[in-house]
Amino acid sequence: MNVLMCLAAILFILMILIGGKKGARSFIALFLNFGVLFLTILFMTDPNVDPIILTLIASTVISCITLFYINEVNRKTTSAFVSTIITIVILLFFIVIVTENAMIQGFSEEEIAELSMFSIYIGVDFVKVGAAMIIMSTIGAITDVAISIASPMREIYYHNPLISRKDLFTSGLSIGKDILGTNTNTLFFAFFGGYMALLIWFKDLSYSVGEIVNSKVFSAEMITILCAGIGIALIIPITSWITAYFLVKTRENNKIF
Repeated sequence: MNVLMCLAAILFILMILIGGKKGARSFIALFLNFGVLFLTILFMTDPNVDPIILTLIASTVISCITLFYINEVNRKTTSAFVSTIITIVILLFFIVIVTENAMIQGFSEEEIAELSMFSIYIGVDFVKVGAAMIIMSTIGAITDVAISIASPMREIYYHNPLISRKDLFTSGLSIGKDILGTNTNTLFFAFFGGYMALLIWFKDLSYSVGEIVNSKVFSAEMITILCAGIGIALIIPITSWITAYFLVKTRENNKIF
């Protein structure tokens, strides 16, 4: 516990020194988002609750905390928020279909021995829970890309207020191309860093490459990475178009009045 408190204190001090008030809000937002995720998990164990609807609500709250609480309410955060919600809705329906066809929900054969003493008839729809898990894993990356595109587009518009909607949209896509490669690589290496023990376990079990690829545990994590990459790819044009529309629309309204 002392180590955790020391690390948390170091992180808090660094975030304040570098980010000021926004850094302090970012630190508090970590605990707020953790609370949202914890409550979501508790409610998801109720068979009467639809995990998909619960995930949409939780994603909306997390996006509000990440965007509006940290960066306040303005045009760039509003554009990023709308883009995030649209992307999540599209991605959620896609992930449900993928989860059903890939059959990665539930427990893998490696986990059966540990769970054999428990009853597995818990009345929870694991297809929807699996889809919710993937969305929760991607919400941070999607929100990060959305604000990373909306913010520089706002600066471009500020320094060139006469820019056309098409040129502003093209600038957003250009920014997104640079972000796309780095974020997908981040997700990929985060998987191998976080699941290095799983890969070592597969080696100890003498799994072949084919057995590893077809393992439910490995497939579930790879599908999570691929779906997150799809979400990042989708959020780029969506955020670029919505941000360009909002900024140019505001300029046109100001001319009218």
